[in-house]
Formats: sequence, structure tokens, C-alpha cells
Amino acid sequence: MKYFLFFMLLWIIPIVIFSQADTQWLHYGNDAGGQRFADIDQVTPKNVKQLEVTWTFRTQEQAQYKDTPWLQEKAAFEATPIMVNQSLYFSTPSNRVFAIDAQTGEQEWLFDPQVILRGSFSELTNRGVSYWKGSRNGESIERILLATVDGRLFSLDLKTGQPDPAFGTAGFIDLKRGVGRVQVTSAPAIFDNLVITGSSIGDNGRTNMPKGVVRAYDIRTGQLVWDFDPIPTVITAESDSTWLNGSHVHTGAANAWSTISIDEKNGLAFIPTSSPSPDFYGGERLGNNDMANSLVAVDARTGEYRWHFQVVHHDLWDYDIAAQPVLFDFKGEIPAVAIGTKMGFIYVLNRLTGEPLFPVEERPVPRSLVPGEQASPTQPFPTKPLPLGLQKVGLDDIWAPTEAALDSAKARFQALRYEGIFTPPDLGQGTLIAPGNVGGINWSGMSYDPQRRILVTNTNNLAHIVSLFPRHDNALQDEVMGDWEKDKNDIRAEVTGMHGTPYFMARTILAHSEKDDFWIQTKPPWGTIVGIDMDSGAKLWEKPLGIMMDPSIHPEAVNWGSINLGGTILTSGGLTFVAATFDNFFRAFETATGEMLWQYELPAAGNATPMSYRLNGKQYIVIAAGGHGKVSFSKKGDFVVAFALPD
Repeated sequence: MKYFLFFMLLWIIPIVIFSQADTQWLHYGNDAGGQRFADIDQVTPKNVKQLEVTWTFRTQEQAQYKDTPWLQEKAAFEATPIMVNQSLYFSTPSNRVFAIDAQTGEQEWLFDPQVILRGSFSELTNRGVSYWKGSRNGESIERILLATVDGRLFSLDLKTGQPDPAFGTAGFIDLKRGVGRVQVTSAPAIFDNLVITGSSIGDNGRTNMPKGVVRAYDIRTGQLVWDFDPIPTVITAESDSTWLNGSHVHTGAANAWSTISIDEKNGLAFIPTSSPSPDFYGGERLGNNDMANSLVAVDARTGEYRWHFQVVHHDLWDYDIAAQPVLFDFKGEIPAVAIGTKMGFIYVLNRLTGEPLFPVEERPVPRSLVPGEQASPTQPFPTKPLPLGLQKVGLDDIWAPTEAALDSAKARFQALRYEGIFTPPDLGQGTLIAPGNVGGINWSGMSYDPQRRILVTNTNNLAHIVSLFPRHDNALQDEVMGDWEKDKNDIRAEVTGMHGTPYFMARTILAHSEKDDFWIQTKPPWGTIVGIDMDSGAKLWEKPLGIMMDPSIHPEAVNWGSINLGGTILTSGGLTFVAATFDNFFRAFETATGEMLWQYELPAAGNATPMSYRLNGKQYIVIAAGGHGKVSFSKKGDFVVAFALPD
């Protein structure tokens, strides 16, 4: 009998192993709707502490800047690899694309689009590539799609990395043609035989920046199939009240620089749009500026408008939608989309109609005091989930590590105009904007666990100071530019012209640096990770994320959190993985409770969103660790690191 059982076990074991089929990661957010959920449960809360590095790949990215070292100060390794057919594909800040073996980390091919690294880039990054499989002339073909920071769209052969000569001109399309100088930093969206891409536009420079046109091309030929401009080209009665005085003609931006989500079943593309140009003064574009700062749903096949929901009327705060929209089934039944915003608001809408599934209220907000400006009298506030991040700042919320520094911070705060969220920018001393434009939910985005119906996101709790100054006073402009730019003690100090308006603008984070210390001048935590029950909209848990100040000097810093850039992923094993912080640690949390279970110090800051796949029966978790050039205290590198359980 025992011999019979032994042979039965030999027969059963191979079936169990075989059933652990490979699990790929085919889109930037794993699925086309951006849930960032890996249905793999090999790594669990019980064994996650056993994770170890299984391979490391280096891109040699630093060598790309030997002739332009100043560009390293703008380079950010923010890519999320995709996994297709046992290989990983990802892009670097200079937009080079690598294919590497998903099991060993060995390089298979490299494509260099030869981006001219001498131009003016607000940020040098590329968050990922996209995959398509289809046929042409009866032949099955597979392609990797790359959109570059110098405004080109490439179609590469999956096996060789060579441009497809039948796509556009010699394998690429010039996205600048007919639009102007645009960049792309996010992975394109894929629907059927179409590749759909938005653009990144420096929307602070002037009023007439390039238009934020979204375009769809046939992947087999590169032929333009449709385009969609969120700013109307022709004024209708409906848009008269939102684009006054013909402002639709000269206003630019309202672009989609974040990732576009696709509802493959219903054939819809969800376009997250930015603010119109420029960000902080809207006197040249009076009205609500419909379809800017909005989630716009269009027919993915034709680009035909379906509906839109505006999250900010007449934006004066750079509150564009930076996070990829997340598609999910509300309460397991209603097709829904969740929009995470820099305000810390999450809007939950029916994705077929745009109707809110949790109530949204128009509430009064402060008025503008700037001549020529007319701020919207109300803004849309979701009632559930409750707002995340820094929503209110009073004198008691100002913080510093010493009494002297605290007195200075309080004096700085008291000199500003602040009347709560949506206080418009003001002249002179300026306005406190909280959350700031790096606050709330940024491009790091959100993840959704469809089994537990939990949404997880990480937030930045930051305030900004924004000041407007008269343009005609050249001496004042020189003085302000000198003062602000010599005191760049944070990651976003900026002085910009806003040409075409009566004003120029200066902004900085409400923060301070002293010797080797840097702190935010509002009470911690400065970065958190949050779990939300999406059936009820209730917050389940919230934990500080990361460490920014030295715990050997400030022991409580372990509870203060960190500025963070980079997203979360969730797994069916009940885990949330995130790096994002500037302390270089990669962490795992239990999705149900928020308890931190594991952390590993990476060789550089992991300012990217990780991914996970199963190959030959083993689950891998992979993160790009290269740091962020615009953050002085971010440790830089060129690493892609894979983790797995030991054999």
C-alpha cells in the first residue's frame, strides 16, 4: 500500500508544479486599467522576510551624461518593467530600452533612440514601454512601443529591439509635427491595433504652449487614426462660459502627461488631463476651462468624446491629474474608475457615464485678489473617501526641530496668505498652497486589490509657497530670481516667466535646509501609505512611509515619513510592495492591516513603481533603483533589482 501511495505522489507533484503557470506583467500597471495587482500568492505575510536578491542588472546610465553632466541633475529612473515571454523590457532616463532575461537578469538587447541630451528638459525620465501582439499581412508580430522625451514614438521588434521599418518613417513617428515641442514621459496605452499617447508640456512658461492633443496610431503602419484635443478648437454654446474671450485659441497644455487607462471590454480610453497654461495665473483664460484638469472618456477606437469629469475648475495651483486612473468594479458590480489627485481627493465615478458613485459637493472657496484674475467661486469636493494628506495648516501645524528654527518657520507662515485649500496665488509675499503641487497623490498613483476590494496609495504631505510679481518691473524680476534661485533648499524651487500674462511667478516648498539637515516646515508625517475600503470609502489604515531625517540625531524620525516618488503594487498573497522614499529602502506591508513586514536597503533610491511576475514556478518582485536627479539627497544609481524566495 505504501508503495502505491509513493507512486501516486510522484504522479501528483508534477501536476502541482505544472499548474504554477508563468504570470506576466503586460502593461505599465499590469492590466490596461492600471490596478497594479499581481495575482500571485507565493510570497505571503508569513514568508516575506525570507526575500533575497536573486539578480541585479546595471544600465550604465551615468555614462550617457559624460558630455552633459548638468542633465544628471534632472534625470530620474522611474521606469516599471513589463514582463513578456520570459523577458523584461524597460526604459532608462535617456530613453534607452533594454530587454533582459527575466530569470537571470542577463541582457538580451539594447535600443538607443539617440535622444540629443543637450536640450532643455524640465525632467529627464521615461516611466516605461508598452507591448502589442497582433498580425500584419497574415504574419504574427510582437512589438515594444516607446515614446521619448524628445517627442518621438518608436515601434520596436520584440525579439531584436530593431525599429519596425513599416511603422511611420524608419520605425518612428515625430510627435512634434503639427503640435510643437512636446515630450513624453509615460508609457503609451494600447487598444486593439492602436497605440495611444499624450504628451508632457512645460506649462508654466507662457500662455500659448503647445496643445495637449492625444493621438492614436495604427501600430502596423504608424498611420494616424484619431486625435483629441481637450481644449475646444471651435467655441460652442456649451463651452462659452468655460473659455471666455476666445481664450481657447491661444491657451495651450491641458495635456495628458500621465498614463492613459483603457477599458478593453467597453472600448473606452480614460485621459487624465493637466492644467491649461500657465498654471498659476488664469486671467488670459477666464472661465472654468472645461476638460482641463479632468478625466475625459473617449471611444478608444475613434477618439469620439463620451463624457468628462472636472476635478478642478479654472486651475491656479498646478493641480493636474498626475496619477493613472484606476479601473475596477465598484462593490464587485458597477464598472468604476477612481481618480487620485494632488489635492489628496479621490473621486469614484461610474466609468460608463461619469456619474459619481460617492457624492461630490460644490463648496465655496477663497476668491482671488490679483488684478485680472477671477477664481472659480466653488470647487468639487468628494464626500468619500475622505481627503488624504495635508488639508489644513494653522500656526500649531508649523514645525521645526529647534525652538529658533520654529520661530523662523512661524514667522514665514504668518507672512503668507492662507485661507485653506484652493487659496489662489497672491502678489508679493505670496500664498501658502496646501497640498502643494508635489503633495497629495502624485504620479506615484494608486493600486487596487480586486479580491480584498482595498485601494492603496502613498501620499506626500507638503505645502508650497507661490508668489506673483508684476512683469514690467525688470529690476524686481532680477532681484526675485536671484534671491529664489540662490536659495534652492528643496526639490522644486522655481522662477518662471509666464509670458503672455502681466506677471511672473516664483514658488518653493515650505521647507528648510541647514547644514546636512532638511525638513518640511509642517508637522510630520511628511509621507504616508494608506489603505482604503473601496466598498464603503472608509480609511482602513494609514502609516508613515520612510525616513527622511537622520534617526541618530532625531530618534522620532522613524515616525515622520519621507517625501516619496514612486508607486505601490499589490499581490494576491496579501502584500503591498513600495520603495519610493529617499532613505533607499524597499518595503512590504500587509495589505489588510498596513503592518510593515519587511524592508531591504537598495543600492540607490527606488523612485519607481515595482512589478511582479511568476516564472518557472517562482515569484519575482522587481524594482528600478536609480534615484531622482532633482532631489539633492536622493542616492543615484542605475540598478534594476529582482527579489525572490530562496530555492
